Amino acid sequence: MKIAGFFFVLILGCYHCFAAGDSILVHKDSRIDILTKKQILWNKHAALLNSAGQYKGFRIQVSSSSSRDYAMKLRADLLSKYQDQKSYVVFISPSYKVRIGNFLKREDAEIFKKQIADYFDQGIYIVEDLIEYTPNEEEISQQTP
Repeated sequence: MKIAGFFFVLILGCYHCFAAGDSILVHKDSRIDILTKKQILWNKHAALLNSAGQYKGFRIQVSSSSSRDYAMKLRADLLSKYQDQKSYVVFISPSYKVRIGNFLKREDAEIFKKQIADYFDQGIYIVEDLIEYTPNEEEISQQTP
């Protein structure tokens, strides 16, 4: 009789557990949503940076030459012709590469590439590079967690 009573209590307990349902009620603080949005913005901002805190972006490479003098002359020509963009000479052995622009988005680099394509008869192309970029006040305030 004790065994039958034990099984009865066991079956009743199991029934009570299964009949309780699987719903859980959670009361969430609304500030968690605000923090989540700020973290998403911060992660997007961090994706643009390398480990040293420099921005990853794009430049347009207009020349690769073994002559330093030619590279410097071409850079000076670019500076005088496109005063709103900075130009750079980068030495990557064994050649000097002349690059122009600081673009966060590839689309912006494509637009500028089309503007300068008439000036260069040789092939120019977009390269990934670390760029000079300073975020404006609005971007900084949105990205600060």
